[in-house]
Amino acid sequence: MINFNDEILNSIKETAKNYEAYVVGGYLRNYFINNEISCDRDIVIKEKAENFAHEIADMLEATFIELDNENKIFRVVLKDKKNYFDVAEAVENDILKDASRRDFTINSIFYDINKEEIFDPLDGISDIKNKILKTSNLNNFLDDPLRFLRLYRFYSKTGFKTEEKLLEFTKENFPKILSVAPERINYEIMQIFEGKYTSQTLEKMYDDGVLEIIFPFIKEIKKIPPNSHHHLDLVHHSIETVRNIRINKPLLKLSAFYHDIGKPATWTIEPNGRHRFIGHDIKGGELVKYELEKLKFSNKQISYVSKMVRFHIYPASLINLEEDKTKKAYARFVRKLGSDTPDIIELSRADRLSARGEAVSEDMVKMALSHLDNLLNYYMEVKDAVEEPKTFLDGREIMEIMNIKPSKTVGLILEKLKEAQILKEINSKEEAIDFIKRNCKTDT
Repeated sequence: MINFNDEILNSIKETAKNYEAYVVGGYLRNYFINNEISCDRDIVIKEKAENFAHEIADMLEATFIELDNENKIFRVVLKDKKNYFDVAEAVENDILKDASRRDFTINSIFYDINKEEIFDPLDGISDIKNKILKTSNLNNFLDDPLRFLRLYRFYSKTGFKTEEKLLEFTKENFPKILSVAPERINYEIMQIFEGKYTSQTLEKMYDDGVLEIIFPFIKEIKKIPPNSHHHLDLVHHSIETVRNIRINKPLLKLSAFYHDIGKPATWTIEPNGRHRFIGHDIKGGELVKYELEKLKFSNKQISYVSKMVRFHIYPASLINLEEDKTKKAYARFVRKLGSDTPDIIELSRADRLSARGEAVSEDMVKMALSHLDNLLNYYMEVKDAVEEPKTFLDGREIMEIMNIKPSKTVGLILEKLKEAQILKEINSKEEAIDFIKRNCKTDT
């Protein structure tokens, strides 16, 4: 007998008495791996899954959604919009066949809701204990090629090794993933970059010869070898940069992976043998947009990653400034990057730690890291003015004061005002008016 300490799951037990109902999949996998109770609960019903889904939706005052009527899959979203049940009918109304058709044995563990007992026909619990990814039937992966990518997702999440026959089958058949809708691939990518073992997974995918199938830009960057400033080739430098990101923020780690995408298009070698990539940050900021659009990332996600790639070397450009120029340069930096400032600094730090060629001394690295610490400390000091600035003057008032018409000039003046606020040069409306009269020229 087993009883999960889960009020939401327990709330449907009375309804389940009229059905042969099982919890299955990720809920149980996560519970046995790290004792975690998930918000998504997959329920398999031997028969009449739609009836069951309607009943628990009515009972919980939740929302019923039909996901796949042909395969009898339904979703019940609770009022908190966080917790939900996915209710499906067992394959051919047979629990054993349902288990045998699943991707991994670790996802083929069942919990009988009525008997409060575990049903584990494929020894998934044993595979969890042995930290191995196995399948009961290799052909299950051909039924849905996305499962080949899910293998690497679970590696990223758990660090589990893969049984040899499944790994070889995956490498051989991985190109079939291209037949899968990019929206589904997108989800698995984000899961990989959310995992604890993201960098190890990217390395494994590269070694297995599948990384460039999902990320075509790898075909180009793998041409760039180590050089005097980089001890690693560009693929492994990019992966190492991901490894050095200290924040488990998937989009930031994805940005680290893509940060040098612009280098192949800007690569030159000088007569003295030095490799140069002038403008690779600007070029990369544009190229990454096309890559992520093809993978169906949202406009907001694309904008963030493009910004990270575009400005990843900006912090390094502020090193060795004269003291009287540093404060203004810092202010312009945080004004431009806004609330993304800490992420850019973290990416710059990871990039610095991942480039340790023979021309890079330990003192250079220490100086760069110290500079980044100072820059982050400055941001924390002025954070309120950056993220929640007081509006002393709006565009209409500026046009009246400066006697100008709507134009780009108004926007430029607003930016100057924001920078002056960050520098604490203005603290009131009166000071803002005086500032623009003294410092802002107009053509009209």
